[in-house]
Amino acid sequence: MQWADVVADSSLKDLPYKIELNEHGQILMTPHRPLHSELQGVLLEELNHRIQGGRAVPEYAIRTTAGVRVADVVWRSAARWGEIQAAGTASAPVAPELCIEVRSHGNTDAEMTEKRALYFDAGALEVWTCDENGQLRFFDPGNELAQSKLVPSFPIRIEV
Repeated sequence: MQWADVVADSSLKDLPYKIELNEHGQILMTPHRPLHSELQGVLLEELNHRIQGGRAVPEYAIRTTAGVRVADVVWRSAARWGEIQAAGTASAPVAPELCIEVRSHGNTDAEMTEKRALYFDAGALEVWTCDENGQLRFFDPGNELAQSKLVPSFPIRIEV
C-alpha cells in the first residue's frame, strides 16, 4: 500500500487515530487520548506565537526511509512549504524543519529514537518530544539540546 492509497480510501478518512505506513506498506494505527490533542494544541499555539516566517501545523505526513510517518506537530518555513507543495505528492518528500512527537503512554524510548532518526534523515533540523506531563526534550541531528536553537524562547515545559 502507498500513502496516496491511504489518503484516497474513504473508509479510513474519519478514524479516531493516527495512521502511518511502515516500510512494507502496512498500516500502523495509534489511538490518541484527549490529553494528546490538548498538548498538540498548546504546541501549535506557542510555535505560531514564537516563530515567524512559516507555520506550525498538526499531523504531518512525511515520507521516510521506513515508510510514511506522521509527526504530531511540525513547523515549516515558507520556503520548505514551497518545496513540499511543488512535489505534489500525498506525503511530504522532505521533513519540515521542526518535527514534534507527543509521547503517548504506549510509546517506547526506542520508538522515539527511531522516529527522530527518520525525521533527521528526511531533512528535519530539530526534533522535539513532549511527554504526557508537558515536559519537552529538544534534539538536533547530533545531540540532545538544553533548549531549541530554532525557537530559543520556547519553554521546556508546557501546561494544558
